[in-house]
This record gives sequence, C-alpha cells and structure tokens, in this order.
Amino acid sequence: MASWCAARYFRIPAMDVGILRRRASMAAGIGGASVAGAALWLSSSAKTSVPFACSSISTDTRIKEAVQTEKAPAALGPYSQAIRANNLLFVSGVLGLVPETGKFISDNVEEQTEQLLKNMGEILKSGGASYSSVVKTTILLADLKDFKKVNEIYAKYFPSPAPARATYQVASLPLDAKIEIECIAAL
Repeated sequence: MASWCAARYFRIPAMDVGILRRRASMAAGIGGASVAGAALWLSSSAKTSVPFACSSISTDTRIKEAVQTEKAPAALGPYSQAIRANNLLFVSGVLGLVPETGKFISDNVEEQTEQLLKNMGEILKSGGASYSSVVKTTILLADLKDFKKVNEIYAKYFPSPAPARATYQVASLPLDAKIEIECIAAL
C-alpha cells in the first residue's frame, strides 16, 4: 500500500519537523495519512515555513486478500482470480472459459465475451462488488476488428456511468482466446 500526503506548507517550529515526519509516516503505514494530525504541531509563534509531505509503503499482508470462487474458471498460473485491498477489488484478466470444463464456450468472440463477463460477475460478487461498482476495465482483443461486437455485449453489463476503459489489440492471448478483460471495482 502506498499512502501519501499532499505537499503543503505549514508554519512548524524547526525542532518539531522530525517528530512530525516520523509520526506522519507511521500514520501512513497503518492505513492512511492525515494532515489533521499536523494541527497538533502547528505553532502560531513559528517563524519558519517547512514543506510537509510524507510517503509510506506498507508490506502488511493483512491489507491484501485473495478472492476465489468455483463459479469462475481457476487462474491459469501463479496469480489470484482477484485481490481485495484498500476498498478496491482488482480482478485479473478473465477469459470466456466455461468454469466446469475449462474450455472456451466457442471460438466466437461474441460468445467468449458473454461468457467472460458472466465469469467476471461471479468473481466480482465473490469479492463483494458488482458490475455497477467497476471503475476501470482493460480489454485485450486478438483482433481489433471485433471492437464493435464486443462493445454491444459489454454495454449490457456495465450501467451508466460506464467504467473508464482501455482497449488494445495484442499479438496473442492465453489459450488463443479472442478476448480477455480485467477490471478494478470500488468496494
């Protein structure tokens, strides 16, 4: 987790700057940073202005939790179907595989798109999210000529306002899929 405080200028006595930086860094490391704590150290008699900024990275694994469901295809490698962290759900790239068979529903991009969005829905639900809470998607296509067909199906799943999105044509996808989609949802 990376946390940061916006750089701001406060009138802070020079001797308190080190203490403030240590305490702000500690606060950021346990889940968030607050400039409100800086008010404890402000002094109206201070003669110097010191920039206040902090950054911290936490390696606490309790803030990161794997999400897994049998209702969507298992991961094809050493990764999770999704990770829940900091009120966000990060869903790995999803393919149009039938969960029970591990095979593509068909070789057709429309049917693969429909199946992968159903799979994604199961992962989102398992992680405590839904299509309406998705804020960002990335679509990977084997052929960008399928863009219009995919958009028609995609639009049925994501209500307005639609998530932010990027779409790319790639040289190839796992198992020669026609399409793969990953997303980020707010919890």
